[in-house]
Amino acid sequence: MDVIPDETGSLEAIFIAPEAKAPMQSVEAVRAVPGRGLEGDRYWKGEGAFSRWPGSLREVTLIDADALAAAEAEFGVQVSAGEHRRNLVVRGAPLADWKKREFTVGGVRMRGVRVCAPCKYLIRVTGQEAIFDALVRRGGLRAEVLTEGTIRVGDSVRLA
Repeated sequence: MDVIPDETGSLEAIFIAPEAKAPMQSVEAVRAVPGRGLEGDRYWKGEGAFSRWPGSLREVTLIDADALAAAEAEFGVQVSAGEHRRNLVVRGAPLADWKKREFTVGGVRMRGVRVCAPCKYLIRVTGQEAIFDALVRRGGLRAEVLTEGTIRVGDSVRLA
């Protein structure tokens, strides 16, 4: 019998942007809805930069706080709150391993869709040329929302 390691993390921060290119705003809680994503976010409204392509690729994005720290240590880049353009900042959850797997954030069930690669827009947002390279293989995970509910800072993040 295989032993499954305890893959439990915690939600450290939540960010949404009300429209494309708007600064990310930190919130303590947000409602997640299947097929829509996070209430109040640009992709909820269909206004994000990638909204012209159909599908669940942009409902929610997650990034690991430890990956951000590693990017800073290795490349000297500093990412202020929300400059990473990801919705959920988690710690202790191996996001890279959760592609095509179901997990929960608090009481909300999600499924990892694909790796969330960095984009060149991050260079414009942060003014740091190295940010793109710093987040290659550290960009996080795109996920689709499977069940409706409210996500709160401090919630557990774990495989379903």
